[in-house]
Amino acid sequence: MKPAAFDYVRADSSEAAIAFLAQYGDDASILAGGQSLMAVLNMRLAQPALLIDISQSLQMRESVISAEGLLIGASTTQAEIARRSNLMAEVPLLAQAFPHISHVQIQNRGTVCGSVAHADPSAELPLVLLALRGEVLLQSNQASRTVAAQDFITGMLTTTRRADELVRSVRYPLAQAGTGYAFGEFALRHGDYAACAVAAVVSRDGIRIAIGGVADCPAARDWPLLDGSALDDALNSLAWDLDARDDPLVSAKARRHLVRRLGLRVIKQAREAMDRKL
Repeated sequence: MKPAAFDYVRADSSEAAIAFLAQYGDDASILAGGQSLMAVLNMRLAQPALLIDISQSLQMRESVISAEGLLIGASTTQAEIARRSNLMAEVPLLAQAFPHISHVQIQNRGTVCGSVAHADPSAELPLVLLALRGEVLLQSNQASRTVAAQDFITGMLTTTRRADELVRSVRYPLAQAGTGYAFGEFALRHGDYAACAVAAVVSRDGIRIAIGGVADCPAARDWPLLDGSALDDALNSLAWDLDARDDPLVSAKARRHLVRRLGLRVIKQAREAMDRKL
């Protein structure tokens, strides 16, 4: 299939993009990398009247480090962030997730903000943002607002972004001293959607675990520094709480098993990383 007819404009600034969003609202779609959007358009699951291309905007192609974290602009590609020479020291969980993200060709075109905005339940970048308690910065003609990652994704491919808002940037918190980070996932083949993805953050204050690919949206839990059977029990409860879904390739039962086993492995890796830093 081919997309339904639409008008096309190029927006070289966030101000130009949000002006079009204010005018067209739900009838407009943002084109950044297009790696998810073009497939959706071809299947006619979305039929916007206007496509707003921000992919060439130098104003929105940014990655800025501050005390608040790594701020990534709307047109910044995944490859640009993955190639940061100091990413493992800055945001180690993000650095560990990138090798699992599809293929290099996708990373060369796909954007970080686009992945977060698309809200695929198996996507690695929104999962890491959730695990780190990151933020999504939204901009409209009326105002700008910041939404916590845990409040941004509300379901499969759905978010709290309003029709007149642009995901202007996302912010990933920087690594903290004495904290260990680990990421792992299971997919049938490299580059396939994750049947289960796990991100873990472990410090002396406790464990934070985030799970993607299992339910309609990623989920996170915070626990004390559990070990042994207590950790096994917590992971088992989480596996049942997530409302795991069946699909033609992976059963809900298999996904629950992955939450338990992969979750345990990733938490152990994060704990070992923490111990090395203490």
